[in-house]
Amino acid sequence: MHIALSFNLKGEATGPFEEPAEPPSVSSVLPADDLFAEWDDIHTIKAVEAALASRHKVTLVDANLDAFETYRKLQPDLVFNIAEGLHGASREAQIPAMLDMLGIPYTGSDPLTLSLCLDKRRTKEILAHHGIATPVFAVVNALTEIPQQLSYPLMVKPTLEGSSKGVTDKALVNNRHELVSQLEWVLNTYRQSALIEAFLPGREFTVALIGNGSDLTVLPIVEINFDTLPSSVQPIYSYEAKWIWDQEEDPLHIFTCPAKLEPLLQLQIEELCKAAFCALDCRDWCRIDVRLDAQGRPQIIELNPLPGILPRVEQNSCFPKAARAAGLTYDEMLLAVVHAACSRLDFPAGVNHERCRML
Repeated sequence: MHIALSFNLKGEATGPFEEPAEPPSVSSVLPADDLFAEWDDIHTIKAVEAALASRHKVTLVDANLDAFETYRKLQPDLVFNIAEGLHGASREAQIPAMLDMLGIPYTGSDPLTLSLCLDKRRTKEILAHHGIATPVFAVVNALTEIPQQLSYPLMVKPTLEGSSKGVTDKALVNNRHELVSQLEWVLNTYRQSALIEAFLPGREFTVALIGNGSDLTVLPIVEINFDTLPSSVQPIYSYEAKWIWDQEEDPLHIFTCPAKLEPLLQLQIEELCKAAFCALDCRDWCRIDVRLDAQGRPQIIELNPLPGILPRVEQNSCFPKAARAAGLTYDEMLLAVVHAACSRLDFPAGVNHERCRML
């Protein structure tokens, strides 16, 4: 089977690729280390290429302004999409929308789901509509819109960013002064609305899922243990914890996988994540962040239908970490996503189904 790999290359990378396009954020004044946080480095792209090439013919396609014409001429059997997009609130939907127009199938969720999941406000509205537990929230576009009656502590986040962008160690606020200060920073830095969300004080988990329908599988749950962070650091998985403090040569030891859970709580988390996956119409794979409230009940924080997949163990990428705990190699994890897409698409006889299967 001929698979095209759709990607965005981080700006600092070098190698046999064209110069990267402008960063994806809706703002042009982001902190310097924030610009390309959502995009993949050359090592990840090459690792994904190698995994797919172990079973398929692979062509690399940069998700730039030439992508539509490239795909129109290439006509691959399937696109493995890890592209985060170029600009705007619907940037993650750009490549899938092109592919839908061209009638080319692809892995992962469709344009609508990708756009909704990037928008934390819309995600939470849909979850609430389906009766799926998620922290209470408000959205503000200006400081004059801050609700008067609020219970602290609270989390403050940009509404339309991924990869923990804007969720710094100061995102957890304990009073109105801190709230105003952090809201002002988010509104001015990201030039978009800010989400104010009730802070849940319990344990935090991230949950990887592969498949669709009755074949949807929850991989071993990853727990994020904040007790190992310095006492001066907030108990949140902040941008600093994800991208600055956690370095490959000196990784943070804050993850437990499989998480140590009572059977009932594990079942509750798994069923909650499956319900969220279905409510947002996710496809093939997704990683979902969960936190326990003061009563120990799990709630959905957000969904990431384009999960990070850094290849090396030392990089602490949670989706591959969960896959390894399930007994899957990196290559097998990615081939499982291909298999999920092939099964969902019910490829016609002209495409070799055998080549879609996991090892």
